[in-house]
Amino acid sequence: MSIRVLVADDQEIIRTGLSMILDAQPDIEVVGVAADGHQAVKLALALRPDVCLFDVRMPGIDGIEATRRLAGPTVDRPLAVVVITTFDHDDYVYGALKAGARGFLLKDAGPDLLAQAIRAAANGDALIAPSVTARLLSAFAASQPNRPRAQPGEALTAREEEVLLTVARGRTNAEIADELHISLSTVKAHIASLMTKLGARNRVEIALWAHETGRVRD
Repeated sequence: MSIRVLVADDQEIIRTGLSMILDAQPDIEVVGVAADGHQAVKLALALRPDVCLFDVRMPGIDGIEATRRLAGPTVDRPLAVVVITTFDHDDYVYGALKAGARGFLLKDAGPDLLAQAIRAAANGDALIAPSVTARLLSAFAASQPNRPRAQPGEALTAREEEVLLTVARGRTNAEIADELHISLSTVKAHIASLMTKLGARNRVEIALWAHETGRVRD
């Protein structure tokens, strides 16, 4: 079954290009396109796509607000959202991920990375462009030295701390299993436990928590 994707960008040439790239993938189907944030939210709620691909800057409401409305902490049935932008700005990345996005890419990422991000989001994983992952999340955490650092209700085990760091560095479940020499099912179990202990809704929130609490070092 194909991964159903909604593409939203205010520039027609970008919408068309992204749609063509994704439709060329054997396992991805673009089921709708939107030219602004309001239309994107409306279509997403009507179509319930597997993944929404949103530009950061759009008329009406921007991609971050659209993401919050579809995948934010108060949403009962959150959708998977990947945010894509031309602008390599710290605030965009953090804002998108805090709003509930499962991925963040720059528009020069290329077709392969774009398709990987869509597949990762559809599978519950997260893919953040390698060029922005550690640098931007670390920079944001460092910019807020006085911010209270929430601690888990239950202490993390040594293995959970290891898995936490790999998630924070953008590793997929398969990469984590290979790196830590554990099974894929064990990785999933540890990530589920981390979500419970940290009150995180997805692996992106796990990564943000790791950066905010100073566990990730450059």
